Amino acid sequence: MTDYKKKIQKKAETDKHGTDNKISTKKDLDKEKKGAATDPLKEMEIKIKSLEDEAKETYDRFLRVSAEFENYKKRSAREMSEFKKFANESLIKELLLVVDNMERAISSSKDEGNSNNGLIEGIDMTLKELLKIFEEFGVKQVESLGKPFDPNFHQAVMQEETDKHPHNTVINELQKGYIIN
Repeated sequence: MTDYKKKIQKKAETDKHGTDNKISTKKDLDKEKKGAATDPLKEMEIKIKSLEDEAKETYDRFLRVSAEFENYKKRSAREMSEFKKFANESLIKELLLVVDNMERAISSSKDEGNSNNGLIEGIDMTLKELLKIFEEFGVKQVESLGKPFDPNFHQAVMQEETDKHPHNTVINELQKGYIIN
């Protein structure tokens, strides 16, 4: 067969099927392009949706971290204020021993009636200044004489029966009690 006859035969074969291979391939490509056009659109929508979800998750994480940081700042400030309140506690405990000794000195000198009134007045003024300083730092004396016994604030050393006071009443202080803040 000559080349011319082959071309005619090919053309006839393509006409039997209705389209040429090249034409059908071109149509297939057009269909694929249309399908691909919808697929990229769907892909972009999916990507946008996933990015929006990721942005929401990131924003939620940011909010949580911000809230945790605010709570941390508040907790740190609270702990610092508690530390400041009780930082002087050991020093105050030691100075309270001095206060107790000064009170004993004043009460024993008044009982004996010594003539050193100037010395007693000086000790009394020093004691008052110390108590004023303690008040500035949140230390207060617990009033217990004549009050009902409270185990949260008082320590019983002994019991004494008397008709002058009701039962479970503090009638004598051996050492004064103090509270801080």
